[in-house]
Amino acid sequence: MAKILSIGSALNDIYMIDHDDLAPTEIGEESIFGKILVGSKVDIDKLSYEVGGGGVNSAISFVRHGHEAVLMANIAHDSAGDAILKVLDHEGVDTSYMQYDEHKATGTSVILLNSRGGERTILTYRGASTKFDNFKADTLDLICPDWLYVTTLRGDIKTLTSFFKKAHENGIKIMFNPGVKELAKTKELMALFKYIDVLLVNKQEAAQMVPGALLEELLYHLKGYTGIVIITDGSMGGIATNKEETYRFGIYEDTKVKDATGAGDAFGSGFLAALASGKSFRRALVFASANSTSVVSRIGANRGILADTKELHPMPIQKL
Repeated sequence: MAKILSIGSALNDIYMIDHDDLAPTEIGEESIFGKILVGSKVDIDKLSYEVGGGGVNSAISFVRHGHEAVLMANIAHDSAGDAILKVLDHEGVDTSYMQYDEHKATGTSVILLNSRGGERTILTYRGASTKFDNFKADTLDLICPDWLYVTTLRGDIKTLTSFFKKAHENGIKIMFNPGVKELAKTKELMALFKYIDVLLVNKQEAAQMVPGALLEELLYHLKGYTGIVIITDGSMGGIATNKEETYRFGIYEDTKVKDATGAGDAFGSGFLAALASGKSFRRALVFASANSTSVVSRIGANRGILADTKELHPMPIQKL
């Protein structure tokens, strides 16, 4: 068992689910929920209250795999924050390092979801999860984790740098899944790669940083920056290397996508959960894919997260 600190967002997710009023309408190359008229009242089929955010999703993944999971995220003293804490406490996540914003409410997303096709539109109020500059890297001296797992900090390179440097000095391994705001600062972002042990990005994100159109090309250009690089490509699977082994992998299984929210978090945290348990590189990739597939088959960003006892079936994965 490892001690893993997750740093990222914590959100209250409100799902509004309907099969016809939220059916997509095609306009050129775009799709909209075309049956919702301004000023109208729309009856929906189902309402579901969930919790999410990269920090929350990953911490739940780690604790279900048997690790000691600690979460550092920003919430407020409100009902949404209380709901998040209730779920985390139920799961067994250490919330003693959660931070409280006295000026903004807990981040909340309203997710409009078409129950037939799984299409969604997300309206997000980030609130307390807007900024992370109140996080102090010296906290790592108190927590003493084996791993630091970081999702987007909304482009806060200064806070990322302080945590990565401190973790590197303390011998703490780092897995990083950057977001849009970090990718917009490519040069500063890539300067941080020397500190990390595992980098997870999707194909489009990789292409923003290095040249190449094919997964193999992108991996070739990124693999020199850190120990393990994983590039995902949606339903096409992905590619990964740890410098000793390189794998091209497909999806775990062809399943109906009910809700894609949290798929990336499930893959990344699933990989680290398995790797930190001593599983092989290949086995960790398979579990990551299975974890992601399970999450998208249910409504909610973390209800489908797997435990380490899950029996896995074979999936398309080839050593290159």
